[in-house]
Amino acid sequence: MLQVTRAGERYRGGEPSAGIDTRHAFSFAGFYDPANIRFGPLTACNEELLAPGAGFAPHPHRDLEIVTWVLEGELTHEDGEGRATVVRPGDVQRLTAGAGAVHGERNAGAVPLRFLQMWLIPDDPGGPPEYEVVRGIADGTPYALPRTAAELHVRRLPDGARTAVPAAPRVYVHVLRGAVRLADGGELAPGDAVRLTDGGELALQARGETEVLIWEMGGLG
Repeated sequence: MLQVTRAGERYRGGEPSAGIDTRHAFSFAGFYDPANIRFGPLTACNEELLAPGAGFAPHPHRDLEIVTWVLEGELTHEDGEGRATVVRPGDVQRLTAGAGAVHGERNAGAVPLRFLQMWLIPDDPGGPPEYEVVRGIADGTPYALPRTAAELHVRRLPDGARTAVPAAPRVYVHVLRGAVRLADGGELAPGDAVRLTDGGELALQARGETEVLIWEMGGLG
């Protein structure tokens, strides 16, 4: 089964008066759709736009794998003890909340910050929290989550190039830049996504310089 979700269909959230503009791909906070709570272990895919100085004050999480990908600008991440890490485009940030973790995120720069944040449910709850940033992840190199049956793939494609999406029980494709053409002739623009269930390999062809994130997932039904 293949399901396409357009950027314009994402729920709008955030707090515009505070410089936070959010687009949600799944039910989140005040936006509830019982038919769109999660896809496999993936339960949130939020595209965030933060104005300079805007951000999220320290807040708690538990039993989540939180993965962040910066598209533009720089994200300043603070842990519960006030230690700060700067995350830039091309880096993968992971916070394993485990039995409980506190963090904050803000745009400490002078230009707008845009990032994609994805939440996944771990196979086993609890355990100690973990934090990691992988700098400059290479194209095509999978990033495996330690507590969830999921791998993140980054594909950067020149115009006309083709790539195959992994065959897996569930695959989620999110277009970051450019556009891709599907095998059936349909096209995906920035912010569009595809959910693929037991569909075998899916071929994508770049339309212009393109960057996509691909989740290859097993785990929760």
